[in-house]
Amino acid sequence: MVSASPLPALALPTSADAHVALAASLDRAVDLVLDDVWGTALDLLAAATGIEILASPFMQRAYLAAVCIAVIGPLVGSFLVHREMAMIGDTLAHSAFAGVAAGLFVNGVFALTVPPLLTALVVAAAAALAVQALVDHAGTYRDTSLAIVLTGSFAVGSVLVTATDGGIAVGINAYLFGSLATVSRANAAVLLAMSVAVGGVVAVAYRPLAYVTFDEVGARAAGLDVTRYTRLLAVLTAAVVVAAMQIMGVILVAAMLVIPVAAATPVRGFKRSIAAAVGAGLLSTVAGVTLSYWYDVAAGGAIVLVAIGVYGLSKAASRTG
Repeated sequence: MVSASPLPALALPTSADAHVALAASLDRAVDLVLDDVWGTALDLLAAATGIEILASPFMQRAYLAAVCIAVIGPLVGSFLVHREMAMIGDTLAHSAFAGVAAGLFVNGVFALTVPPLLTALVVAAAAALAVQALVDHAGTYRDTSLAIVLTGSFAVGSVLVTATDGGIAVGINAYLFGSLATVSRANAAVLLAMSVAVGGVVAVAYRPLAYVTFDEVGARAAGLDVTRYTRLLAVLTAAVVVAAMQIMGVILVAAMLVIPVAAATPVRGFKRSIAAAVGAGLLSTVAGVTLSYWYDVAAGGAIVLVAIGVYGLSKAASRTG
């Protein structure tokens, strides 16, 4: 009797193989968006217009970041301004500063490679929830809660910066004032993903967010969980702040939540005003990034100055019209 030969063992994929495959898939997706779609579009625009900086991979990433910020900043800021929560952007920006400092501190002390943007997002989101918790459970007025979280966050950040004899001060300067150099390929991909996520959440939750924004009492009477949507708006603001601070810097990041929205106030209709605010944001960020490159000035400052100019023109046009 002839014995059957054993079947060859099947090689089952391991978790390491799955991680490698996932990383490869993500790399291909990033290459597709950044190179094949965005890069090709700007290359064609550069060839058609003769504007050479549009063909630079470095500036292509900067312009992608500018477009993302111009969309999600006014998109979320429109709800904040109409709810009189505009200053929460400044508070969460200072919280993000503490998050960046924490990330750089951990990396410097423990020789780790934690992305500072990740720690900034975690800390800013926690700060957003802390503001709402102070309002809901401690009986604190909203502006007082914002002041407590703002100063506390900045205090934590300053302590961490000085705890290493200023060793992380050089690394944190780019996040304080904004820099085109911080928009690496990986950061551009993360910013794009965050922008898609923020836009998707706003699209899904638009109706309840708008209801809570313009008629909080009516929203409560209709059974909406106003606190939940307020927290959601605060967390979305934290995501926008962290995404925008790469170019804008912590000090000026709140401007993109407020100034384009203010420039769009003459436009009637909430959806139309959001579209107008995004348009003002696009003009401000693209022009600001270009001026920053040409004149070697801080990108955040250039963007804010252009945005203020757009706001002034909008107000002048509304008065003459």
